[in-house]
Amino acid sequence: MSSPDLTTTSAADLSRALQAGELSSAEVTRAYLDRIATEDGALGAYLHVDAEAALATAGAVDAARAEGRELGPLAGVPLALKDVVVTEGVPTTSGSKILEGWRPPYDATLAAKLKTAGTVLLGKTNMDEFAMGSSTENSAYRVTRNPWDHDRIPGGSSGGSSAAVAGGLAPWSIGTDTGGSIRQPAALTGLVGHKPTYGSVSRYGLIAFSSSLDQAGPMTRTVLDAALLHEAIAGHDTYDSTSIDCPIPVLAEAARRGAGGELAGLKVGVVRELGGEGHTEGYEQGVLDRFREAVALLESMGAEVREVSCPAFDLALPAYYLIAPSEASSNLARFDGVRYGLRVGDDGSRDLDEVMALTREQGFGAEVKRRIILGSYALSAGYYDAYYGQAQKVRTLIGRDFTAAFSTDDGLGLDVLVSPTTPTVAFPIGSRVDDPIAMYAADLCTLPASLAGVPAISVPCGLSEGLPVGFQIMAPALADDRCYRVAAALEAAQDAARGHRLLDELGRLGSKEDTPS
Repeated sequence: MSSPDLTTTSAADLSRALQAGELSSAEVTRAYLDRIATEDGALGAYLHVDAEAALATAGAVDAARAEGRELGPLAGVPLALKDVVVTEGVPTTSGSKILEGWRPPYDATLAAKLKTAGTVLLGKTNMDEFAMGSSTENSAYRVTRNPWDHDRIPGGSSGGSSAAVAGGLAPWSIGTDTGGSIRQPAALTGLVGHKPTYGSVSRYGLIAFSSSLDQAGPMTRTVLDAALLHEAIAGHDTYDSTSIDCPIPVLAEAARRGAGGELAGLKVGVVRELGGEGHTEGYEQGVLDRFREAVALLESMGAEVREVSCPAFDLALPAYYLIAPSEASSNLARFDGVRYGLRVGDDGSRDLDEVMALTREQGFGAEVKRRIILGSYALSAGYYDAYYGQAQKVRTLIGRDFTAAFSTDDGLGLDVLVSPTTPTVAFPIGSRVDDPIAMYAADLCTLPASLAGVPAISVPCGLSEGLPVGFQIMAPALADDRCYRVAAALEAAQDAARGHRLLDELGRLGSKEDTPS
């Protein structure tokens, strides 16, 4: 294999080339490191890169392969990790000044799994502080830019991970999704991003934002890549009390099967409340057009499509912005300037309470403070039932809407639900920083699946005004394989359609050349 095009080569292709001896891990890793060195100054995807450590890992994989040792399919393939994933000895900040310089003494479970699999860590990617944001503009360190248009946001909170992959600075990456932070940036940068069933990937070692919602997952260029990376990090973990004790899902095979393009008998529900008739306010027409074209492609492959109403989905946005900040206000209490990270004012003249207050004042950014205050208010005496309690009731109703759609007993018996991933394409940097409500609306379509804990994937479905549009596929809990099957079928159909258009265009050009002047 010749030197790969780092902006288009899939991780699966890199894996095959490494296993066949056509490339070495050191060559591939060095190529990505060189690209990071030349391109990341403009993109701002990474917060930390250790070229020496990455090349050492790659060299060790190459040596093991040369000795004939049995290695897994991911061995030697470079990887980027969102900086919310704890990594032993590697700076982990969660995008916050309050953790600046912190080097954890242990690995998150998913980081340990990827290390055991032989992946090469290129670096830690930028993010909205403590995963609170939809644009990566809330990072305490730098702004990350969309590789498609440097004046636009790459999504959030996993914007560094999306920019790294879309910009050819990593073949794939790990993001985390609390209310859409994998799917939304994937959609805005033309990637595949999957939020696994809640509890199917360990949260141990993920710096917590909202414990009942946080979930790590893959961000890749292809559906097969996402399935392969997902399989590597999935599975039960005794260190995580919310971990589901069930077999690791067979996802790559589902993606390969879906790529065959056969969806006969698959029942697809188009969610009316997410961009359907009477619910288009805030949705760009180009996004809706690409979405409808993708639905038509599914139908052309044999899927049975119908519109379905999920009325509680209209309440997902306010419910989420009570539940998530409430849990954040509790989780972030641990950052007190005493145990680790930033400590301000500890000069002997102040008591502990003053040191804590100064540390949190200087260490947390504006959005984090906003959500801590909101969450603390929602949990306070006299308001708990009216706000947090009511939001949890709405969450139950959203779960019931999913159950009604998927149930074969007394429900509609649908296999998957679909919607646009985001109401708009990537918006300009700075355009929503002073309007939190407009910023929060970027997650309008992704919130229901997060609140219900069901799996959801975003796959590219074309361009609007030259920018990527995402198509979201949601499935019942633990049916992640359905997401991959349908996403792979759509991906293959779109690739075929692009091929036909190219052939038609070449044919027209040929006809013009044959026409006598």
